[in-house]
Amino acid sequence: MNPSISTQIKVIAILLALTISFGCQQTTSNYLEETREEKENRMLWWKEAKFGMFIHWGLYSIPAGEWKEEKNHAEWIRTTAQIPLEEYDQFLDHFNPVKYNPKQWVKLAKNAGMKYIVITSKHHDGFCLFDSKFTAFDVLSTPYGKDLLDQLVEACRQEDMKICWYYSIMDWHHPDYLPRRNWEEGRTGDGADFEKYIAYLKNQLKEIVKNYGDIGVLWFDGEWEETWSNEYGKDIYNYVRNLQPSIIINNRVDVGRSGMAGLTRPGEFVGDFGTPEQEIPATGLPGVYWETCMTMNDHWGYNKNDENWKSTKELIQKLADIASKGGNFLLNVGPTADGLFPQESIIRLQQIGSWMDIYRESIYKTTASPFKELAFGRCTQKATSIGTRLYFHVFDWPENNRLKIPGIYNQPQRAFLLSDLRHGRLEITQLEDGLEIILPASPPDTINSVIVLDIEGKPDINHPPEIHCPHDIFVDFISVNISACCDQCDVYYTLDGRQPDLNSKKATGPMILKSSAIVAARCFRNGKPVSETVHKEIKQVQTLPAIEPGVVVPGLYCKYFEGTWDSLPAFERMEPLKKMESVDFDLSLREHDNYYGFLFEGYIEITEDGVYDFYTDSDDGSCLYIDDSLVVDNDGLHGMKMKRGAIPLSKGLHKINVKFFERDGNDELKIYYKGPSFERKPLPSNILYKKETKKAP
Repeated sequence: MNPSISTQIKVIAILLALTISFGCQQTTSNYLEETREEKENRMLWWKEAKFGMFIHWGLYSIPAGEWKEEKNHAEWIRTTAQIPLEEYDQFLDHFNPVKYNPKQWVKLAKNAGMKYIVITSKHHDGFCLFDSKFTAFDVLSTPYGKDLLDQLVEACRQEDMKICWYYSIMDWHHPDYLPRRNWEEGRTGDGADFEKYIAYLKNQLKEIVKNYGDIGVLWFDGEWEETWSNEYGKDIYNYVRNLQPSIIINNRVDVGRSGMAGLTRPGEFVGDFGTPEQEIPATGLPGVYWETCMTMNDHWGYNKNDENWKSTKELIQKLADIASKGGNFLLNVGPTADGLFPQESIIRLQQIGSWMDIYRESIYKTTASPFKELAFGRCTQKATSIGTRLYFHVFDWPENNRLKIPGIYNQPQRAFLLSDLRHGRLEITQLEDGLEIILPASPPDTINSVIVLDIEGKPDINHPPEIHCPHDIFVDFISVNISACCDQCDVYYTLDGRQPDLNSKKATGPMILKSSAIVAARCFRNGKPVSETVHKEIKQVQTLPAIEPGVVVPGLYCKYFEGTWDSLPAFERMEPLKKMESVDFDLSLREHDNYYGFLFEGYIEITEDGVYDFYTDSDDGSCLYIDDSLVVDNDGLHGMKMKRGAIPLSKGLHKINVKFFERDGNDELKIYYKGPSFERKPLPSNILYKKETKKAP
């Protein structure tokens, strides 16, 4: 059928559907009052699965990342390339994925060891991969003309694979969604009714939740614009749970997410799990369900020029890292417009699958590591009928073939290579601060070999003590506290770096240092050392002298640049497109929303001598300099990320320079500071100055 005729028929059907049913089903249960036990039962399959496939697919696959001279676009291409709506809509006539083979997709996922698939039912551009009765902007209006999701559902059911939907709250196509893109000069929000969009959203959610049987996860995104709210988030969460009570919903249904770190404060915002994006939390998150979503290269949607592929080694080790911290790994594939997985993705999926064929026991149904840190790799664990099975993921095979397990107090039962089907026993040697497992001369797997250790009881780990102090530098004095990180332990310490023993000082509370020291601390239990020794050097320093720049006036100078960067360029050696003056670190002075950078220059007034903390919280990269010294390095491509640095400063004026760049996506820069007599707060504009001159340098 001609696509234009098909579209006309679809529009008539939509009008009939809206006439028959305008409005949405009312919720009958309040799932915000779900008990902890009820949630744990609902989350069990997801928690045990550990590994899933993300699929970003839609009209944006057609240009394959290219628009005019730019080759760095993907699923955001409509806004990053600023394509007018009527021009983007023409992709409908070209979307015909005749090579789409959902059975093959599911087989690839299953053979890679994945347990669930999350696919973009609708992304930010508003295009739907399913047959929706409430829009003509869906796959039924393309030459392909068939629902893509029902075929994938059938393939998943045949392979016992959980099917899950991604759904974007943000919609660049719907006439009632607000706000408009700020570059859409001819498409104003006049007459738009956001409540009508909410009704549309609910109608579509009902379609994708009720029309395809049991759905594992509804994975929301696009919640960060000012039109969305906590009230909408709670309402939609309850609405969807009433449609299918067993469904799992991520935290992006609500506001409050901390940027790409992906976590929200529990109790204040709804959502069943956190969603770190392109990053893995540095430490475990006890009591929190979370899932890292990550691309295999640099883009979510298909970009034919993106050759920056993560290696299979990286991906397998990331899977082990995430599992060792109690999270799930959602690994992305961006299919072509024809419906094919890129060959580079297929190769990596197959290689991950080969590893999982041998080592899957160390991933599925495991919980987070009982160790805070292991120099050689990671650890996952499972409870057994008589104790605990520890899986040591060895990334770096020890040169002396002795794998040291630090701080473990349990009685070992046996150790063996997981790859050894005979479970031949490995020799175990008891140490005063742990044990050693004697390994073969070479690893069975060069990427990640898994050693199994069975122990009696729950893990009893003696972690090294922690040395707490505000900074590792101070001016006059500093308070230091040393604490044990395990039960039944005493901590002994020295201040000259020597190994502590029972004759050393015992840590009993905070102490005051008035001179430089190398603090060494170790845990003892029943009179014997049971942990490694930790060291921290704390230096007494002089404050940097203030400078006298001459006459200054409030504000900063800033230089504006445009370009495509992965990290901060040397702006100071580049010719800016514009030179301006600003009250503070104001990104609204930009000409475009993407591919730009700023260099802010001026002076900061310090009111008392002492050590100061400075912070940048930015998307993408930023760096902050005081008196030409790099204090905060927050460079690189990333979502909102906060970094901190400290510097000793004298009362008076000091140079301050801040660099920032934005490639694509969100753009935000926040600067904070903390002083000797106040806690962290936003850096106020009334302490920023620039040298008085007739024009910017």
